[in-house]
Amino acid sequence: MDALRVLLETSTFNEVLRGLAISILLAKLVKPTTTISKSQDSTFITASGFLLIYFFARSWLALVNHYAPEPYLDEVFHIPQAQTYCEGRYHEWDDKITTPPGLYLLSVGWHKLMRLAECTPSSLRSNNLVATLLTALLALSCRRRIEAQTAIGAEKSAVSFYAYHTAINIALFPVIFFFSGLYYTDVASTLVVLAAYRNHLNRVASHSEKPGFLNGLWTVILGVAALFMRQTNVFWVVVYMGGLEAAHVVRGLKPKPVPERETPSISLASVGEFFGFWLKRYAVGDVHDPPVDMAWPDDWALCLLSIGIAALCNPLKVLRQVWPHITIMGLFAGFVAWNGGVVLGDKSNHIATIHLPQMLYIWPFFAFFSAPLLISPVLSTVAGLISRTKRTGPSNSTTDNPGLSSLKPTKPTIKSTKSSTTEPHETTTPDPPSSNTKSSGPGSPLLNTLYFLLSRKLYYPLYLLLTILLSALIIHYNTIIHPFTLADNRHYMFYIFRYTILRSSSVRLALVFAYTLSRWLVWKRLEGNNPPSRDFVGEMQLKNDAENKMRWRDEFSASPFATQELLLARQRFINRSIDETADDKSDPKTTANYEQKKDKQEEEWLIGAFTTLTPSQPSPSTSSPRTSTVLLWLLTTTLSLVTAPLVEPRYFILPWVFYRLLVPAMPVPVPSSPISSGSSSSSSSSSSFASSTTTNSGGGSGKGGSGNDTTTTTTTTGTAAPQQQQQQQNEIGGNQNSSLLWNILRRTDLTLALETIWFLAINVGTMYMFLFKPFYWKTAASGEMLDGGSVQRFMW
Repeated sequence: MDALRVLLETSTFNEVLRGLAISILLAKLVKPTTTISKSQDSTFITASGFLLIYFFARSWLALVNHYAPEPYLDEVFHIPQAQTYCEGRYHEWDDKITTPPGLYLLSVGWHKLMRLAECTPSSLRSNNLVATLLTALLALSCRRRIEAQTAIGAEKSAVSFYAYHTAINIALFPVIFFFSGLYYTDVASTLVVLAAYRNHLNRVASHSEKPGFLNGLWTVILGVAALFMRQTNVFWVVVYMGGLEAAHVVRGLKPKPVPERETPSISLASVGEFFGFWLKRYAVGDVHDPPVDMAWPDDWALCLLSIGIAALCNPLKVLRQVWPHITIMGLFAGFVAWNGGVVLGDKSNHIATIHLPQMLYIWPFFAFFSAPLLISPVLSTVAGLISRTKRTGPSNSTTDNPGLSSLKPTKPTIKSTKSSTTEPHETTTPDPPSSNTKSSGPGSPLLNTLYFLLSRKLYYPLYLLLTILLSALIIHYNTIIHPFTLADNRHYMFYIFRYTILRSSSVRLALVFAYTLSRWLVWKRLEGNNPPSRDFVGEMQLKNDAENKMRWRDEFSASPFATQELLLARQRFINRSIDETADDKSDPKTTANYEQKKDKQEEEWLIGAFTTLTPSQPSPSTSSPRTSTVLLWLLTTTLSLVTAPLVEPRYFILPWVFYRLLVPAMPVPVPSSPISSGSSSSSSSSSSFASSTTTNSGGGSGKGGSGNDTTTTTTTTGTAAPQQQQQQQNEIGGNQNSSLLWNILRRTDLTLALETIWFLAINVGTMYMFLFKPFYWKTAASGEMLDGGSVQRFMW
C-alpha cells in the first residue's frame, strides 16, 4: 500500500501531461516522411509505446527515490563525483572510479539546461530516465536505417512497425531498464554509442554519396564522446563501425561481372589458375558477402578473406572512408599511454586478462532474455524435421522445373539448403563440365577434393564436434572466478555461479551442451525465416521491376565452393547485370504500375506491411543481415568481453543491443479482416514474386529448414495472373475498411509481443526484489551487523 501511495503521489496531472507531451514529441520525430492520410492514428500508436516507457520508468524512479533515497552501491562513488562537477571543481577525482567522466559532464549540462539549482541523488537519477527514452528513439532510428539498406524506392523513408516495436523492447531490456532508476553509466553509455551508430548508418546509406570532411569530424566527436562514457566502447566505434565502413567500401567497388563461361572450372582448371582467378576477382571487389542465412562456416572464412584482400588492394578508397575511426583509435592509444593503462582509478581490481569463457556465458544470457524470439526457430526446426521425415521422394530437384533445365550449372546440384540438424547436405551426382567453361588443363585432385567437401558441407559434423571440444578446453583451462563474484551476494551473478559453475567440474563441463544449444538458437534467430527457393527464369523477367525486393540477396555471392542456392544467386546477378548494361531503360508499364500502387503502399508502410508479411512477400524488415556484419559483431563482442575477468550482465548490454538491432522480423500469416471474410490471405503456400509466371519447386526455405518443402505448381499467364495479383493485393492490403489498429494487430509478430511481456515480467520481478526484499550482512557466529548496518539490496 505504501508503494501505491508513492505512485499516486507522483502521478499528478502535470506529470501525466508532461508524459503525454514527451511521448507525442518523440512520436512526431519518427513519423515517416511520406504523406499518409492516417498520420494522426500513427502518431497515437507510436506515442503509446513511448508513454509506456515513460510512466514505467517514472514509477520505478519514484519507488527507488522513496525506498532507497541514499546512494546505493556504485552510486556511492558516482553521485559525489557528479556533485563535485556540479560545483565546478573539475580537477577533483575519486580514485575508486574506473570509468571516464562522461556521465558527470552530461549531468552538469542537463542540470544547467533544466535550470536545476542542486545536483541531488533524485535529480541525477532522473538523467537516466531521459536517457532511456532517447535510447528507444535512437534504437528506432538505427533499425529504420538498417532496414533501408535492403529497401527500394520510397521504402527507404518508411518506419516499419517492427522497427518501432524493436526499439520499445530495447528500452525495456531488463538490464538497461533496471539502471534507468539508478545513477550508473550504462544507460548513458548505450545512448551515446547508439548516436555514433546512427551516424555510421547515415555514412553507409549510399555507395554514390561519400561522407564529407565535416561528417568525418562529427564521427570523431561522437566516437570520443562514447569513449568518455566507457573505455570498452572503443571496440564498438572503431572495430565494429570502422569494419562495417571498410566492408561497405569494398562492396561499393562492384566490378563488371564475369560471365559463367569465363570462370575456370574446378573439374579442368589447375590449382594456380583456379585460385588465381578468384584472388583477382576478390582484389577488384567481387567479394563474397551473402546474407547470413545463406552462409556456412566456409562462407564465413571466404567472406573475411575476400573483404580483406579487396581492402588491401584498394587502400586509398578504404582509408578515405575509415579515417575518422583510425583517428579515434589514435586518440585512445594516446590516452592509454598518458594514463598508464586503460582503467582509471582502481587498477588493482580491474586488470585486463584473457577470459575466453565470457564468449560461452553470453549465449545462455541471450537465450534467456530472447526466449520469446527463439520460439520461431524452434518451431521452424521441428516443422522441418517432420517434413523431412514424411518426405517419400525427391520434390525439389531443379530439373523438375523445365525452365531450369537449360540453365543447369556445371557444378554438383545440391538438393537441399542448410539443414537445421547436424547432418550434411543431400546431394546428387556431379554434372560433367560444360564445354564452354574456361579451362586450360586436366584439373586438380586437390580442387575436386575441396569442392567435394565444401560444396556438400561434409565438414559440418566435424565443425560442430570441434566447437564442443574447444568449449570444453576453454572451460577446463581458462575458467576465472573473480573475487568480487564470490564476495558480493547482492548480485544475481553470485547465485548463478554458486548453483552452476561452482558446483563441480562435471557440472561445469556439462554446461557445454547448454552453451552450444543456446548459441545455435541465437544464431538461427539472427538468420531469420529466409524466403523459399526462387525460380531463375521467372525472376529474370523482373530485372526492371521496382517490386523485385529480393535482388539484394543475389549480390556478393562469390564462392568457388558455393552451394546450389549461392550458385543460382550469382547466376541471377551476373545475367541481370549483363542485361541491364545492354538496356537500362525501365519498362513504362512497370513504372506506371508501381506509381499506381504508391498511395496504397504508403499506408502499408505505416501498418507494418513491410514488417510481418506472409513468407511469399519480401520485406526490408525480414531481411537477414550480411555475413560480414554478423562476423564483425561477433569479433567486437569477443574483444569487449574476453579482456574482462569479472562477469557482469552489464557488460553484455551493448552486444545484446546490437544483436537485437540485427535480428530480422519473422513473416507471419496475415488473417482476414473480421469485417470482411471474403479476402483470405492464408493460402499462400507457394511463392509469388511480383509478375513472376513460373514458380520454383521449393526446396526448403534456405538453410533455416522452416519446412517449406511442398512442391509448387507452374502457372501460366492469362486468367491465372489476375487471380494471383488479386491474392497478392489481399495479402498486402487486406480490407480497405479495416481500422489502422486492426491492420497492425493482424500483422504483429506474436513473439515480439511476448518479448515485451517477458521483459515487463522480469522488470517487475527485479524491481520487487530490489525494493521489498532488503537484507543485512551479519556474522554467522554472533549476528553482528556488517557494513555499518547498511541495507543491502538485490540487483544485476
